[in-house]
Amino acid sequence: MFSSTRMTGNQCSLLYGPLEELQELAFIERPIRRSLKTAEEIDQLTVDEDLNDIERAVYLLSVGQEVQRVSVISNLPSLVRQNPAETFRRVVPKVREVLNVAGAEIQLAAAASFLTILQDDIILIHTHTFSILKTVLLHLNHRDSVVSNAWLETLLSAINALPKETIKQEVLNPLLYQSQLSHSLPARLASCRILGKVACKFDTHLVKKELLPLARSLCQDVELEVRACMCRQLESFARATGVDHTRIELLPELVELARDEESSVRLAAFDTIINLMEMINADDRLHVVVPMVMSACEVSSQADEAVVASLSFQFGKVCSGLAGSLLDEEKGRLLQRFKVLCIAGLQIEGNQTDLNEAMLIRCNCCYNLPAMIVFADPAHFLSELYPSFSSLCCDPQVRVRRSAAASFHQVVKLLGINAHLVHKELLALLQDEALEVLDALMNHLEETLEAVLSRGENLVLDNKFPEVLSALLQVEQKVGGSLRWRLHEKLLQHYSCLARLLPGEVLHQHFSPRIFTILTTNKVLPVQKEAARTFCTFLRYNRKHEQRQEMMERLIQELAQGRSYWNRLRFLDVCETASEIFSRKYFNKYFLIAALELVQDPVVNVRYKLCQLLPRFRSSLRLPADKQLLQQLNFCVQKILSREKDKDVVATIRKTVLELDKLDLAEPFHKRQERDLLDQKKEKEENLLLEMLECQQTEGKLNSEKHMERKRRDSKTSLSTIKSISVSSSGATLSSSGKEMRKAKLSRSRSLSSQPTKSKPTNSDRPVKVKDFSSMSGPGRSSMSLSKDEPLRTAHFSTTTQSTSSMPVLIHSNTTSLLERTSILDHRASSLDQRDHRASTLDHRICKMEHRNNMMEQITGTMDQRDLRTATIDKRDQRTSTLDQRDHRTSTLDQHSKTLERGCAIKDTQSRKLLMNRKSNSVQSGRD
Repeated sequence: MFSSTRMTGNQCSLLYGPLEELQELAFIERPIRRSLKTAEEIDQLTVDEDLNDIERAVYLLSVGQEVQRVSVISNLPSLVRQNPAETFRRVVPKVREVLNVAGAEIQLAAAASFLTILQDDIILIHTHTFSILKTVLLHLNHRDSVVSNAWLETLLSAINALPKETIKQEVLNPLLYQSQLSHSLPARLASCRILGKVACKFDTHLVKKELLPLARSLCQDVELEVRACMCRQLESFARATGVDHTRIELLPELVELARDEESSVRLAAFDTIINLMEMINADDRLHVVVPMVMSACEVSSQADEAVVASLSFQFGKVCSGLAGSLLDEEKGRLLQRFKVLCIAGLQIEGNQTDLNEAMLIRCNCCYNLPAMIVFADPAHFLSELYPSFSSLCCDPQVRVRRSAAASFHQVVKLLGINAHLVHKELLALLQDEALEVLDALMNHLEETLEAVLSRGENLVLDNKFPEVLSALLQVEQKVGGSLRWRLHEKLLQHYSCLARLLPGEVLHQHFSPRIFTILTTNKVLPVQKEAARTFCTFLRYNRKHEQRQEMMERLIQELAQGRSYWNRLRFLDVCETASEIFSRKYFNKYFLIAALELVQDPVVNVRYKLCQLLPRFRSSLRLPADKQLLQQLNFCVQKILSREKDKDVVATIRKTVLELDKLDLAEPFHKRQERDLLDQKKEKEENLLLEMLECQQTEGKLNSEKHMERKRRDSKTSLSTIKSISVSSSGATLSSSGKEMRKAKLSRSRSLSSQPTKSKPTNSDRPVKVKDFSSMSGPGRSSMSLSKDEPLRTAHFSTTTQSTSSMPVLIHSNTTSLLERTSILDHRASSLDQRDHRASTLDHRICKMEHRNNMMEQITGTMDQRDLRTATIDKRDQRTSTLDQRDHRTSTLDQHSKTLERGCAIKDTQSRKLLMNRKSNSVQSGRD
């Protein structure tokens, strides 16, 4: 075969490996046997084709070989489904004849076939009771234990479907005979199991009268296997007879069996009592169960290993059932015993059997650890159970660490806010070298991370947070580098929950690049598809528009427009996943056009994959909104039909065209309606995420603006307070200052009239009057404006005084006019006082309005915090209404702010007018 090909040794080594490997393939040249059966054997196995199924089965059971009989008996349930009457009339009697002389293989096949017939309810059991029961009971005592157990399982399954009278006549009567000591051990063991099964079928009176005495006799059997088997069936008797009869009749029997000399019997009694814990009253728990459990805890593991192993498996159930009946001291002893079981076998060296038994005990402790946390109170976990839990998570045996990882999610759920206590153990399990441990941890990774990472934004500030991220990334790299691709797929599937647990910035920086690398480099198709799904999930729940745009651009550039056809195929896989995750609107906007552009791809596989996805793309379009996209899709189909040369692509596109034509007609209305409702829900979620993004941006701007506005309002409030104080003080002094001014003016006029040739007072007297006038004229807009205008006013009045002091004034002729002007000034001062009072009232109203606005802002801030805390994706509709209300409140606040600004503008205008009036009055008074 290889002689016709000539090549050098180096070429052979390069292409086919060493020459020795080629020589090993020499068996190909050996002659191959054309037939595995001789002509005589073929003639014996040949059956007439004209025979129907029933006749063929009867023929093969009569003269066929053993393999043919096994085939017929295994196919017996199908024959019963097709023609039950003929099967039971002709085939089943032949089966009974064959079973009398058949071997173990045929017996097992027959037992399995009858069991299938009984479990599937293929026939009416009342009609063919004799045919089934006689066959089962006949072979129940087969000499082969495997065969007898198979027929016993068939009988136990048949009891559930048999009527009571049939069970009583056909089963119980032979059972009373077989339970005697004269019969074999397998027969008595079968009687124990049948008694436990039929006890639930009859009423309490029949069980007490006929079945319970037989059960007691079997509990006193000389063989320990019979006593142990019957002891385990007493649980069925207890549930059939009730609580009172259990306390009077069965509990003493179980206590006696718990003191048996054989460990297997004691173990059976102990397990049965623990299983019946809910049926035992508090008094019996205190006086019977508690001493038995405490004595079992004190037993040395070397003295009774079976009881200790069973105790370790049921320790959590025992402690939970006895929690209300134990004293504090007894609780402490049970906890101490559990701690000892958690380190069983670690401090001593023994044979392999002892080590395996100790490892099983520690695995059982991992299983019962959540129940023990509830028993000890989660608040005392750190002092009571943390050392044992840490020891189990760092156990040298992989099987124990795997059991600890399997129950880790329940532990962190019970700890609640104290989940950080097991942070070290979580890192140890995540960094474990055994992939079995990681596999057990991955089964409930979402629940574990949800409990650990549920602290929200404060988690970013935690020092332990980077360690968890690093461990999660290392787990993915470790699993990705192994050959366990199913575990890698499971890991990526559970990593999608990080989209709602981690902050978007952390997710985008650390996990999204890694998932994209897996998508582009991993060669296992299920892993690639799961990576695509996880990446699309990260993309969907990312709330930052820039990051989403960056992720989409990377998908388009590196996959859809990539140089490798493999990447372009991966983009089509991403499109297939995205059509399930995103809404139609989002998918059509960002994915569909890039996918349709691959119609011109030079690689046939890409065009072939695109043709397969065209019906999915068409189902995402809705007219008339997507009319242009539909035209592009039709143009794509026409281009493939007109230019494609590959026969597989042509056949696929023709099939696709037929599917596209029938797409709207073939899909039922209710399915289309369900898909539309689901798409509307997805679109609402996406719009809500976008609105949340916009709200976050606007809230950031509003917060900055509100901060500046608060600063301005605080300063304005302080100024208005100063104004009110100054107004109150000016109002109090106004009346006294007016009288004093009148007296001063009169005295000055008299002095001037007595000395007509003397000039007016000097400049030193004039500022006092100016100050009095300034204080009498009322405050301005603010104290700051007063401080600024004061030097101007002083300079103005001083220059006026200097200009008028050099001029001689004849007061005698103008005394009457001065008095009239004084009264006019008094009237104007009173009017100014009224204006000042109105201004103070307006300031007071403005302060009230500002206080109300501050209260509204506080209420709005509280509502925003509640909205942000209680907002979840499951309540998106409520959040939409909340956002609408928030917009309404924002518009209301805007209206309030505009109103305040208008009021402030009016106030500023009034204050300016007032100031101008005061200045004009001061000028006029200076001139006077």
